[in-house]
Amino acid sequence: MTLLEKTFDRTLDAWTHAYLSPAWRGAVVEGWLFEDVAARRAAQARLEQAGVKARFRSAYKPLLHYFLEEVEREGLLSAEIRYPLHEHAQAKRFTLEAYPLVALLQGVRVTLLPGAADLHYDVSLAYADGRKVDTRVFAPNALGHAPDGTPELSPTGWLRVRDADGVVRTDAAQATEYQLLFRSIMDTVRNHAWGAHEPYFDRLEIRVDLPGIDFALPVDEEIVSTFEALHEDIYFSLLEHFQQHSGRPSGDRGLQPGQIIPDIRRHDGAARVQMSVETFAPVAPVIPSLPAQPLTQAREPLSAAQIAGCMAAFGGDTFQAMSRQGRPVLGTYVRGPGPAVFISGAQHANETSGVVGALRAAQTLAARGDAHFALIASENPDGYALFNRLREQHPRHMLHASRYSALGDDIAYRERAPFFERDGRHQAHAISGAQLHINLHGYPAHEWTRPLSGYLPRHFELWTIPKGFFLVLRHHPGWAERARRLIEGVTARLARNVPDLVRFNARQLELFHAHALETGFDLLNGIPVQITETDREDLPMALISEFPDETVYGDRFVFAHTVQMETVLAATDIYRAGL
Repeated sequence: MTLLEKTFDRTLDAWTHAYLSPAWRGAVVEGWLFEDVAARRAAQARLEQAGVKARFRSAYKPLLHYFLEEVEREGLLSAEIRYPLHEHAQAKRFTLEAYPLVALLQGVRVTLLPGAADLHYDVSLAYADGRKVDTRVFAPNALGHAPDGTPELSPTGWLRVRDADGVVRTDAAQATEYQLLFRSIMDTVRNHAWGAHEPYFDRLEIRVDLPGIDFALPVDEEIVSTFEALHEDIYFSLLEHFQQHSGRPSGDRGLQPGQIIPDIRRHDGAARVQMSVETFAPVAPVIPSLPAQPLTQAREPLSAAQIAGCMAAFGGDTFQAMSRQGRPVLGTYVRGPGPAVFISGAQHANETSGVVGALRAAQTLAARGDAHFALIASENPDGYALFNRLREQHPRHMLHASRYSALGDDIAYRERAPFFERDGRHQAHAISGAQLHINLHGYPAHEWTRPLSGYLPRHFELWTIPKGFFLVLRHHPGWAERARRLIEGVTARLARNVPDLVRFNARQLELFHAHALETGFDLLNGIPVQITETDREDLPMALISEFPDETVYGDRFVFAHTVQMETVLAATDIYRAGL
């Protein structure tokens, strides 16, 4: 059932056409929108041929684009930047919007200081030849409101025009097709009669084709993408709408709206959106097959068939659950002496290094001959299938629409039967008697933004930029001392066995501190850690790893799953030796 099918004029074309007439000769046109530099410069050239001085800039991350497009960086010694403060934005909002400028300006002394409230960055540059340049960089934003009424300050298009006599003809926010398309999606969903009971649909497919920005920065795994940002904004904004619709608190992970699928693609023309409600398609059976290379050499996420092949090779006592769409959640129990552990990966299916790390660790443990573990290497096969579909278009994006299950919930937060994927955990716990769950996760390897909803990802502000590999240990009451001994031992062993990890963390943490204006978690042996007492976890202790792996390939992917593997081995050995 089609809910929305609409085309939106390209804002850059509309602005260009509006000022091409002879009446505007001698005018000065400045615009900010969500377009890449090539398209903006082409539009500038057309207007300049008509006698109009034009400058089109990026409304997305304007300070970063200013340094990329307008600053002479040769001979630059220092940059003092006073960032905006605003009553409806966190203090770190604009320092994060400037990310990763500190790393981009290698060899330049960058100072970030609080500034005024007028939505400008005040920039002072000093050069080796004695030159000094002072300028103001506009950060166009408009005030809106979240679904719960909370004010939110978000980037916006902006148009500023002076005629040939220098008279200001317009200087105001202008909604671009990027914004109008998003609003149309949200309005359509808000106005639709969804019924009173979850789930509200099988699949909500949202296909968007539009112009935009998508390029890699020469800083670690960083990319700048308005396509990715729109994916994130649509997905999480719709989750927030359905949380409100169902009467749940904002951020509730037990919500089961159905599977929300934003499919965002580049198109150099008018923007198009098509949104429809679809039923689940039949699931093709998976034929297990082993990877062509050893897992130690895996340079990209495994296919479902390769995961199934690796799981089958363990033997042991197999068990399985079924996903909502009918895919098997494969588990195996390898019996042995001493206490068992439960190892899992891909609870969030776009966090793929944990799958390989879990399999590699299990192979190592099994080869020792005294292993005792339950293993589910890929807990969320429906999400994993969507991840592989979406990364065909955008292989490096974080693709959070594939994070949760086909029901739309986080499987660890599933509240009631039928439990589908979560039944795999129930079986693993029952068959093994494990009291330690080693749960391998990941998080974005580059900046995570929601520019149409206040910029910072709501409820996930801590995760907006990478801060290295870290560990979260949750434990039941009465397990605090054992939990502390476990995490101290795991971090010490990781620092010894993977020396590059401490250096990797130090680099990412330095940049995190510079832009996030906070220190993050406590450090143990060079690894950030967080220890929490809770009775929410099924087992008495849950060690959760977090590697910035969304979405990495090549050497970084190998490093990621090696760290995940070493985490499992360290935790298993320390736990089985007695705490």
